[in-house]
Amino acid sequence: MSTAAGSPPAEAAIPEFKQVLGHPGPLWMLFMSEFWERFAFYGIRWALVLYIVEQFHGGSATGQAAANLTYGSYLALVYAGAILGGYVADKYLGHQRSILVGAVFMAAGLFMIAVPSPTLFKLGLATIVCGNGMFKPIISTLVGRLYAVADERRDSGFTIFYMGINSGAFLAPLLTGWLASTIFGTAGAPAYKYVFIAAGVGMLVSLVWFWFGRAQLKGIGAPEPEAMGRHRVLVVALGTLFMIPVIYALLAVGGTILQYVLSALFVVLVFLLMVEAIREGKVARDRVIAMMIIFVFNILFWMFFEQAGSSFTFLADQIVNRDLGGFIFPTAWFQSVNSVAIIALAPVMAWIWIKMASAWNANPSIPRKFGLGLLFNGLAFLLLMFALSKLVGVDGKIPFWTLVAVYFIQSVGELCLSPIGLSMVTKLAPSRLGGLAMGGWFVSIGIGNNLSGIFASAVSGETGMTTASALSGYTFGFWALIGAGAVLFVVAPLVNKLMHGVK
Repeated sequence: MSTAAGSPPAEAAIPEFKQVLGHPGPLWMLFMSEFWERFAFYGIRWALVLYIVEQFHGGSATGQAAANLTYGSYLALVYAGAILGGYVADKYLGHQRSILVGAVFMAAGLFMIAVPSPTLFKLGLATIVCGNGMFKPIISTLVGRLYAVADERRDSGFTIFYMGINSGAFLAPLLTGWLASTIFGTAGAPAYKYVFIAAGVGMLVSLVWFWFGRAQLKGIGAPEPEAMGRHRVLVVALGTLFMIPVIYALLAVGGTILQYVLSALFVVLVFLLMVEAIREGKVARDRVIAMMIIFVFNILFWMFFEQAGSSFTFLADQIVNRDLGGFIFPTAWFQSVNSVAIIALAPVMAWIWIKMASAWNANPSIPRKFGLGLLFNGLAFLLLMFALSKLVGVDGKIPFWTLVAVYFIQSVGELCLSPIGLSMVTKLAPSRLGGLAMGGWFVSIGIGNNLSGIFASAVSGETGMTTASALSGYTFGFWALIGAGAVLFVVAPLVNKLMHGVK
């Protein structure tokens, strides 16, 4: 049923939850479920491009471009898969069961990529993609449903949840890198399959944790009475098995063709959300338009931020001086720097937003927080420009501290943007398509990630990354990010008007 023009839809009643540390108790259950899922996801992040080059290109630097493209396509499809997963959860399966089914497929895919076969490797990646689509956007949506839209704790709740993500992301590279390089392999010849096996075990832990913890949600995310039948789980599982070869084909076609596919998905998303918003009235329509504007800038942010798992990995491995007084800092551990920064800075940023709102009445609007995210990301690339042009040593390498600082600066930008974006979607989305809208958030990240692979491939070129190619590529990244951040600050008042009071 449509609401009157200009009237937002009524909120669903929120159960009475036990409060833990000032937030609903189920937040902490979702926190740990996401912790283990992110452990699985980030456990393999550092290893994928290195493994592809080593296993399928004989260790030759000429394989870097192909590895970057595969990595970017995989990440893009991980996030793009959220659009279908969100729709299935909203309309057919229910949010809780969607998370459980998704976890099963993610675990299976992680164990598959441990097999040293190019076909099974991509089939495993495709299976992870399908599972993630049913897990990742839905658990974020459940967090939003623990709070009323006007609850001032909402943004800080998402920030706490984001700390769960990054706690898992911090631990994963340390543990999987240790297993690969010390326990089952060496620094010169890591045993990558144990990285993937450990990640699969982490995903199984997430599955079990949510299975037993979902009772705390008191019906939030449970299927509607007409959708309770177990046959729906079977139908979704069979449909997922059908989708795996489709995703495999998309991984195989390359980043350029995939970009067209993702763009088409985004257009479909906009259409579905706009149709629903128009039915609900002018306010809902304007809010969806505002959300789409933010999504466009989100694409650009992730295009350059996600160099962390592609070109930055090769940069760390080849052009960064990792010798710390005789101790060679593992390439894998750079992936934990971002997480350390997030864990350290997230409560500070949450406090800053609340303090600015309550004491100074000067909390930046959502679009200006996004603008700050873009600007900080740009500053990270400015530091890389400086290091690659002024700090290259006689060994052809840049100082260790520069890449560490880059990750920290990017993390500030991420905190200005990513948890705020999750919260924004739950506030602005049409009431009946919360999961699909969250899928839209992730598909915009997916488009950015695919572009990140294309960009990283260009940085590496045909013969592998060099100081000159890195400097050229990262200079372009700086100007693109700074320009986009400035534009978003200028159009922020228009976007705020379209939000109709949502802050």
